[in-house]
Amino acid sequence: MRNEIVENWLALSEWAEWRRTPLAGDASARRYERLLGPENQSVILMDAPEETCGNQSRFVEIAAHINEISLAAPEVLAWNEAGGLLVLSDLGDVDFAKHMVTSPNDEQTLYMSTVDVLKTLQSAPAPSGLTKMTPVVGSEMIGLAFDWAAKDQSADLAADITAKVQALLAEVDPNPSVLSLRDFHAENLIWRPNEHGTARVGLLDFQDAFVTHPTYDLASLLRDARRDVNPDLLNPLIGQLAGGDHNLADFKRAFHIMAIQRNLRILGIFNRLAKQDGKMSYLTLIPRVWAHLQTDLAESDMSDLARLIERAFDPTEK
Repeated sequence: MRNEIVENWLALSEWAEWRRTPLAGDASARRYERLLGPENQSVILMDAPEETCGNQSRFVEIAAHINEISLAAPEVLAWNEAGGLLVLSDLGDVDFAKHMVTSPNDEQTLYMSTVDVLKTLQSAPAPSGLTKMTPVVGSEMIGLAFDWAAKDQSADLAADITAKVQALLAEVDPNPSVLSLRDFHAENLIWRPNEHGTARVGLLDFQDAFVTHPTYDLASLLRDARRDVNPDLLNPLIGQLAGGDHNLADFKRAFHIMAIQRNLRILGIFNRLAKQDGKMSYLTLIPRVWAHLQTDLAESDMSDLARLIERAFDPTEK
């Protein structure tokens, strides 16, 4: 039924005769195809039925915003809002993760280029109407970890961890103000070496963008659940993003706090994907997520929170 809807829509478009090739999906219910034209042209079809993926107006809005500030997001070439179908310009098929398999020595170049993207992204006012990750919102977001990943279901323990995370978020950013693309990691970044400047980095999967601290996307990038990042990049990239606008020690502490909040939430998301949706491959990523948590919890003044988290979760449980 769904394929018939897609075929009928494409049949009335300029891409009716183009060859359809499925692409690997993400953790959501969205489905992607590359449409290939007779003269080596290509575009991307996003199939995102509203009943499972929600309305895609936010994706369209954020894509336009990114392109307006001279960064590289897919251009929306056609949009069937009611049908949940979009045709997008094709930014390329080599994401950072794929490129670094064959060219691992390029890691620093790619990641420094990406921090330049973040600096541009954060220099412009965020679109209106986005969720703000206030300390309350940020601490509530880790509730998924207790729902799906906790070995100790004590309400008091969950409340203690939530309160400590809220206090840490309030310490570093009580009133967040910058745009975060949120799922900002190697598989959502396209390397385009033939372009120049920030256009070398193509941006994908930003429909869940919100407003938070400047280090949130950097934490997503460097605490990648899917690949190990050279730890020697941490301090140079934090310094690059901080520039002269932020106290470097405060900025680095904020990075660790954002990483803790993010990876607690991911711990819950990956367990839910495995246990509820049967996507068992996500369990193989949990040891890396847990290792990231231990790294950031080893920072000063985190020992109490680290002990509570150790009591609450056991990453070896399936």
